Amino acid sequence: MINKVACILMIVLGQTAWSQDRGIINGKISANTSDLGGVYVINAQTEAMTTTDDSGAFSIAAKEGDTLVFSSIQFKENRVLLTADNFSDLHFTVKLSMVMHQLQEVVVRNYNGINATSLGIIPQGQKRYTEAERKLHTATALNAQANAGTMAGGSVSADPLFNFLSGRTAMLKKEVVVEKKEAFMKLLERMFSIDHFVNRLQIPLEYVKGFEYYAVDNDKFTVILNSKNKTSTEFLLAELAVKYKEIIASENK
Repeated sequence: MINKVACILMIVLGQTAWSQDRGIINGKISANTSDLGGVYVINAQTEAMTTTDDSGAFSIAAKEGDTLVFSSIQFKENRVLLTADNFSDLHFTVKLSMVMHQLQEVVVRNYNGINATSLGIIPQGQKRYTEAERKLHTATALNAQANAGTMAGGSVSADPLFNFLSGRTAMLKKEVVVEKKEAFMKLLERMFSIDHFVNRLQIPLEYVKGFEYYAVDNDKFTVILNSKNKTSTEFLLAELAVKYKEIIASENK
């Protein structure tokens, strides 16, 4: 029995070491514009980040099964699940769609009070999980009902242990962090326009997205941002803008 457990652990640990090996994938973005530089390319599993050059080319550490997130002010966000073929493709290209800022007409209807809870779909007071949080909860939850029919009182599922040893739990925790940052980014962009960043805070347009990532990395700022107090958020955002512009200036020397 001990030998069998040892063999299982060796196999799992071997898979862990293999799964952590990441190579460099080279690719390019394409769109209906010649302005392809400065698009952020983020590995959702490792949080590694790079930007495209003026031709739209990029290189980033990744492996099969990783998800690359392409994000920029002028393009709609795009997520690509990497396959083995992507690494051997010498012309790996990701198509991005332009964001259309001009609106002909906006119709606003008020549906206050209508949600999943009021409709009885979700019980009142039940905790709501995001997709990444649900995956993490599933991977780490101890299932006391597993094998209940084979042992008195049931037993605890070994899945959480194998997920921990294989590195899956750590990967899912990183996905939760990335998902939360993306949610904060969307909240920040809804609260302040691009004009506010460029003209009010004096952040160069090509650095706006980088500044947003810089801001949501600040725990104090995300707490205030999540409170949706625009005045307090704007005050702290201005302080962070001063520090960020100092970083830009030092890097451009």
